[in-house]
Order: sequence, then C-alpha cells, then structure tokens
Amino acid sequence: MERNVIVKSLLNTCALAAIASALVAPLAVAQEDEPAATVPATEDATATLETVVITGSRIRRDVASTPAPVVTYGSAAFEERGLISAGDALNEITSLRPQLNQAAGDGSNSGSGQQYPELFGLGTGRTLTLVNGRRFATTSSGLGDAQVDANIIPTGLIDRIEVVQAGGAAVYGSDAIAGVVNYILKDNFEGLELDLQYGDTEQGNFEQWSGRITAGQNFDNDRGNIAVNLEMSSSPVARFSDFEASNRSRITQSNPADTGPNDGISSLSEIIPAYFWNHNGNGVIFSTPAPPPNFLTSVGGSPAQFAPDGSVVSYDPGNILGIPFAEGGQGTRYSDLAGLRTGVERFTGNLIGHYDISDNLRFNTEVLYAQTNGESVPQGYARSVLNQTSVTSGAIRFTNANPFLSQSAIDTLSAASPAFASGGGLWLSRHFYDDLFPSNLQENETTTWRVLGGLEGDFDAAGRNFYWTASASFADVRGEQGRWEADFAKFNKAVNAVRNGAGDIVCAVNADAITTNDDPACAPLNPFGAGNISQAASEYVSARSGFEFANEQVDLLATIGTQLFTLPAGAVDLVLAYEHRREEATYTPFLANQQGLVGTGAVQTESSGKYNTNEYSAEVLVPIFGGDLTLPGVKALDFSGTYRMVDNSIAGEESVWSAGSRWQVTDGLTFRVTRSRNFRAPTLEQLFAPQNTIIANGGFDPCDADRINSGPNPAVRRANCEAEWAANPQYGNLATFQNPAENFTVTSVLTGGNPDLANEVSETTTFGVVFDNFIVPGLTVAADRIEIDLTDGLSAFTTADFMATCYDSTPQPAAICSAFTRLQTADGSNPAGTTATGRTTTFNAGQIKFRGEVYYLNYGFDVNDLFSGATGNVTLGFEATHMAELTTSVTGTTFVRSDNTVQRPDWTARLNAAYANGPLRISYQMDYLDNVLALPDATIENNPNPYIDANYVHSLSGLYEVREGLTLRAGVTNIFDEGPSYPTLYHGDILGRRYFAGVNYRF
Repeated sequence: MERNVIVKSLLNTCALAAIASALVAPLAVAQEDEPAATVPATEDATATLETVVITGSRIRRDVASTPAPVVTYGSAAFEERGLISAGDALNEITSLRPQLNQAAGDGSNSGSGQQYPELFGLGTGRTLTLVNGRRFATTSSGLGDAQVDANIIPTGLIDRIEVVQAGGAAVYGSDAIAGVVNYILKDNFEGLELDLQYGDTEQGNFEQWSGRITAGQNFDNDRGNIAVNLEMSSSPVARFSDFEASNRSRITQSNPADTGPNDGISSLSEIIPAYFWNHNGNGVIFSTPAPPPNFLTSVGGSPAQFAPDGSVVSYDPGNILGIPFAEGGQGTRYSDLAGLRTGVERFTGNLIGHYDISDNLRFNTEVLYAQTNGESVPQGYARSVLNQTSVTSGAIRFTNANPFLSQSAIDTLSAASPAFASGGGLWLSRHFYDDLFPSNLQENETTTWRVLGGLEGDFDAAGRNFYWTASASFADVRGEQGRWEADFAKFNKAVNAVRNGAGDIVCAVNADAITTNDDPACAPLNPFGAGNISQAASEYVSARSGFEFANEQVDLLATIGTQLFTLPAGAVDLVLAYEHRREEATYTPFLANQQGLVGTGAVQTESSGKYNTNEYSAEVLVPIFGGDLTLPGVKALDFSGTYRMVDNSIAGEESVWSAGSRWQVTDGLTFRVTRSRNFRAPTLEQLFAPQNTIIANGGFDPCDADRINSGPNPAVRRANCEAEWAANPQYGNLATFQNPAENFTVTSVLTGGNPDLANEVSETTTFGVVFDNFIVPGLTVAADRIEIDLTDGLSAFTTADFMATCYDSTPQPAAICSAFTRLQTADGSNPAGTTATGRTTTFNAGQIKFRGEVYYLNYGFDVNDLFSGATGNVTLGFEATHMAELTTSVTGTTFVRSDNTVQRPDWTARLNAAYANGPLRISYQMDYLDNVLALPDATIENNPNPYIDANYVHSLSGLYEVREGLTLRAGVTNIFDEGPSYPTLYHGDILGRRYFAGVNYRF
C-alpha cells in the first residue's frame, strides 16, 4: 500500500508540476512560430489542443474558445501506433474505458466483436457517437444501450477524432451524458494511398493484419472532390489456453481456515487450477444422477470415465473441494468454458464528396457500407449431473443394451455395478466440446448501410451574413447472432440407441422400447468418449440458435446561424437547429428459439418498436469582454448557452440546457466553466424487448458465506440474511451457505422490456484552466474537473441486483424483495434456499455520482535549442484521467462506490515522446494503470488478493520515409512483456510483447 500512495501522489502532482513549469524560465524554448496548438499533423495529436472546428457546439469557433474539455486524436497516430481500427484509437484515450471484447474469466462470453466508446466508465449508452457532427444509427441489439460500433468507421478517411468530455445533449440530443465522440472525416482527399500492416505476438498466437486503399480527386477546377475508401482488417479468436495469465484457471471459494470477520484471514481462498470434476469431454460415469462424489461409479477402487475411444478407464477427479470444483484432475478446466477474446473481421467501403454549386452553396454526400463479423467461443453443451433436474441438460442415462458400448466396456461396468449388469442404468456426465456441432463458434454478423446528402452555404440578408446547413440521412443496420446448439428433444432421442432386427444401430422409440424410432430422420448418437459422433448424428441434433435484428434510422437536420449584433467586445453569435429523427427496430429469434427447442427450452417471440422525435435548439455566444474592451486581468470573457426542447413520441417532452463561460486572464491563460442538464431516452430494446422466461444463472447471492460480510452495508446485509434464515430453518447453516444458482443455470428468470420507461437525466459541471504558450512557447497544459450527477437512471435490473438491493436495504422494499424467490425444499441437487425465480428488466431508478479530472500536456521544441548543432524536433505529450469518485446505484437504494477498483482505476495515464528528424520519426509510449482494489470494499477479510498492483506498458515504434510518398513503419508494443497485474486478466495487457510492420504508399 505504501507504493500505492507514492504513485498516486506523483500522478496527483503531475499536472501541478506541468503548470509550474510554465511559470519558470524554461530549459528549452520552442520556436515561437510553431506553437503547440498548431503542431504538424505528424505529431502526437492525442494530447494537444489543436485549433480546429470543435465538437460540442454548432457555432463556428475553434478549440481555444470552447468552455468544455475536448481532446483530439489525430489521424497520424494510427500509423505511428500500428492501430487497425477506430476502436483501437478509442482505447488509447484515457477518459474512455477500453473495450477489448475480452472475457472476464467467469465463463461468460467474450462479446460480439463490436466496440463502443464509454467515457468515464458510465456505460456505453451514455456516450453519444457522431460522424461529421451528425448522429449515426444504432449498430447493436439486445436489452440495453443504443451504441455505434467503432469498427465501421473508415480509418483511411479519419481526419481526427474529437471527444467532448461531459455533456452535449443540449447540442446533439439524447445519449450525450458522459460526453460525445465525433469522427471527423477528410473532406478534400487527393491522390491514391495504399496501406498494409501485419502484426503478431511473440508467441505467434495473435496474428493481426489490415489493408486499405483510398483514392480521391478534385474536379471542375477544384470546385468538387470525391474520395473512395476500401479497407479490411482481421483479429483472431483467442482462447484462455493461449496466454499464461488466462490459462491459470483460477477461482475462489470459501476458505475453511477463516475463523471470523476480523481474524486477518480471507473468507475466500484461491484454487489454481480449478476444474469441474463432475464432468469432462470424454464422459464421467455416475451410478446415481446426483453430483456428490460417492455417486461416482468405481472401477477397481477408483472413479471411472470413458477414454476417447469409448473404453472405460480410471478417472482422476483431482482434489475435490466440494461441488462442483476440484483442484487439478481430469475434469473440465474452468478456464475452458468460453473463449478469451472475440475475433473480428471488418470490411468498410466509403464514398465521400462535395461540390460547390456556387460560391455560397455546397452539396456534400457520405455513403457508407460496413460489414463486421465477430467470432467467439461460447460455453459448450453439457449434459451433467449438476443439472439433473433439467430435461435439457441433465446427465445421459445408458444401459448395457446401448450398441455403442464395446463388450469390454460392458464387462467392466457390469463388474462394477450389478444393477447395470442386470439391465439397470448408469449415468454419463459429459461436456461436449468440438465433436457435437458443425462449429463450436458463436458468430455475430452486422451489415450497415448509410447514405447522407446535404447542402450548406451562406447568404446575406438584413445586413447580416447567415450560414446554414441542411442534411438528410438514411441508415439500415441488419445483423444476426447465431451458434449451434442441441435440439434437446432430438438429442434425447439420438442418444437412446438400440439395434433393430437387421442388426443396424437405430434410435429407439423411448427409453424402454427396443423398436424403430418414430422419427425416421433420427440418427443415433455415440456419446461415449470424444470424436465418435457421426456427421449424420451431429446434423440431426444440431439447431441454429440466435436471433436476427434490424435497426433503421431517418435523420433530418437543419441549422442556421448568424451574428445578431455587435457588442463592444465583439459579435453575438446565434445558431438555431431543428432535428427530426425516426428510429425503428425489429428483433426476430431463430425458428428453434421461437419453438423452444434449444437452450433452456424457453419460447422466444418476435418484437418490434419505433419512435420519432422532434427537437429544437438555440445556441448563443456572447462576448462580454474582449477585443478593445478589456480590464486588468480580463483580456476576454464570454458566455455561451444552449437550450434544447425534445418531443419524443414515447418518452414525452424533455428540456435540456447548457451554459458556459471562458475567462482569458491574459495571453495563454484561460479559465473555463460549464453547467448543463443532459438526458438519455430509453432505447427501443429497453422499451419493447419481448417477455420470455428462461432458465439462467441466478447471479451472486448476498447471503452466501463469502459475501455476507461485504457490500455497501455489511451489517445491514448480515442482519437481513440472518432474519430470513431464522424464519426459514430449512435453508440450513448460513455460515456455510453457497447458492448453486451463482454457477449453474437453475433459476427461472422472466426477462423483457418495460414500456413505461421515461428519460434519465443528469446535471453536469466542469471547470478548468488552460495554459497555452503561457511564458513557455510550445507548451500547452489543460486541467479540468468534471462532476456528473445522474438520476432516474435506465438500469438493467438482474436477479442479482434485486437480491443485493433487498438485503442491503433497511427497511427492505417489498417490491424489490418480491422480484425473486428461493426454493423452500430441496429440488434434486439444489438445496433449499437456492434462487428459484428471478427477474431481468429495465427501470428508471438508477443513480450515478461521478467526480474526476482530466489532464493534458503537450510540449514541442527543436533539439537545437538544447544542443547547438543538433537537428530534429521533440514532442512530449501527457494525458491522464483521475476518477476521484464513481458511486452507482441500480435501484436508488443500494450504492456501490467502484472507483479505485480494477473496473474503474483511480488513475489512467499515458505518456508520449516523439523525435522527428527529416524522414525519420521515433515514438515512445508508456501506458499506466493505478494500483487499485480488486472489488469495491475489498479487504483481506473477503478477498485473498484485495490489492492489485499498478501496471506499466512501454511501447516503441518508428516510421521512415524511404522516398517521397513511401513510408515504412514498425514497432514493438509492450516491450518488456508486462502481463496484467495478478490475478486479473485485464488490468494491463494480456497479449504481451508483440510486433507490427507496415508500409504506406501515397502518390
């Protein structure tokens, strides 16, 4: 912990030190004609305050005049860092939470492959995505947020990425609560550019490649320009076994050495490697369909399993620690439940153009086509004694009449079980990996079309100049998520194999009849061992599970601006805007899901919904001091304000606003402040997701022995749990209770949308200071405080959320506590107290409190200023985000503070240094993650590894222009092969040391 304090102190003072350096005589003075605010495009633009038309305002202004903190990521950094997608660039901005499509290690899937921006960890649905300042269609589907996949953005046409940190709803509308990400595309590209890149890890297990071609041409005496871009990139599927850190197969469970809440001994202990001993990929044999170890069939004094060839051999369950885990052994390795990272293949084709119809009228257009394919490894299909009460996933009963059993296997098992020898049944508990379905990958495919046409211009009237824009866009997004699953009814028929009168192996009618199956298409399935399932059987039992979705957006936008009149300090600017947007979405489960044939057997239904919105806004910029009107200590002072009126056909009316001010004390020293009210409307999925009942994982139980002393209100949680256990003694001993619903799909959960949702709203304040060439030419420093308070949050309630709120509240809210039930008597392998029913939906109940700061520094100078006769330029950049507090509540009653945790580090920082001399440019980057807690309120009493070390990743790259237009590049990412801080998989870089090389040719 001492190291933690030291590092935090250094980072807390870093911005102050940078500001102080601007107030003393510099060691080196940059060239005065090359200020940092206008650095060349080849320099690092991630930490500069470039003079550009900025995001966050429709008034024509540059970044120096905005009262809100804006960070810009330049296009040159893509080549310099070896980035192959816009998502990679977003992951480098410290205020954006990285989106890696990486599994957490708990058996959950690694994601769809789409990457969405998420500012300050407030949720991807609270960061608005724009392209050239205009809204884009939602590319995702599911109960949750309206999001835009960064993979569809053409990297070859990106001029820069601008990120407004905090707010923006008054200017752009719904979703701009945490801020806005705006992809600004090149609008005057000329020539032909070819770019190729290849990269891989040091182990050769994570190949990445990309290629693009961009062509552009001016025409009609430069009145018009048209550019076309085609690009592809690919990243592979990664498994847990590919990397040492992810292949640990680490879990925690109750520690028998723990004697109490204050003994300095954790209530949990680590298990490495952890296995499910109850099943494996060959098939573990049980004499009774229940998971206790004494029900394992014993052969020669040891448990038995099938070998890959179907023979019966001994089975090592490992050091059994209870149900279902063991340390070591030959069971299913915990880390093999799902894949580590989703593989992504992306293709985009884009056309952008403009034509000046006259000196005062321009036509512009954007056409985008994108296709992204994500592949991930889902949990395999298991038929296990752990789920014996389920007809869809219970263990497989077999007898000595099964014709797929060899005579040797029959003899061995008959000797071990007299009941089996006389025709009784044994039970096969097996996890099917690669031999049951045609493919064991989950596929997520999304196709996006978007067409935009617009006019912009200006005209003079009433003694004023008016500038205006009008645009219309149509976007169509279609996608599907699919995987192979077992049609459990057919599976149960196929494994019930017999021989017919001709001696052929066929499917029996039922478990007791030795006759031809009533389904003539049935193909008998051999479940014994691995790799023995015929293609016919695989095709018969396999069914495509998943859904299709479609999102459609029509957006009409018109703006007009002018200078109303002139004050002594300058002109008063006004922009009026009108936007009409129509959103429509459909969700169609596959036929097998609609018929309830796969998964948990739940019947899923189609759903659709639509809404439209009419929005009016006015934005004003009023200079109070400036120009010839100044005061001592007031070189310039202005006020800006925006008001937006929203009329949503479902969520109703909403008024939002923003107000800001800039105070320029003197040249290079500016203070700024904003205050805004922002909102997010409920999505179509949140409103209209179909009502379904599924059998699912019940989530964490607050009354589990390893959680009863944690949470935001440990004393309240324990008291509530003790009261319920006292009223229900059949639940057993609370001191040792572990709810099996945490790890197994045993809970009946009602899912679906909520048509009564309203908008969520937030109040946001920012204030900061900017030093731009103040005393030290070439040095720019900015520091801003950001405070966000959100109420009526659109919260995705899960069964675990209901339970946490119920047990962590006093008094306990009846409506919350009634959303779930517990088994009152044991049901199969599930004891009394197991979560029996639950609920998943969305409510307006959440609250968020965010407090933090963002810091930026950029300093550029000529090395000749340090060393006479030396040549070249040096650029230093620093960017940091400090999360001082993030307190969230799903329901508004139970609050969790998650800053200073692995999920939300207190400090995230990046340092860049670059040296350029003629055709050569060398860049160094260091990424830093603070040392943190493993979970909120983690202590040694409730976590064997409560403190996670800080993480540093160093990278080096270089570019060399061989001749005009031809540039080679290469780099090493994570030079020192630094893995994620133990025991996490994502507090750091799990891929390790890797290399890339590329070539860019432009002519």
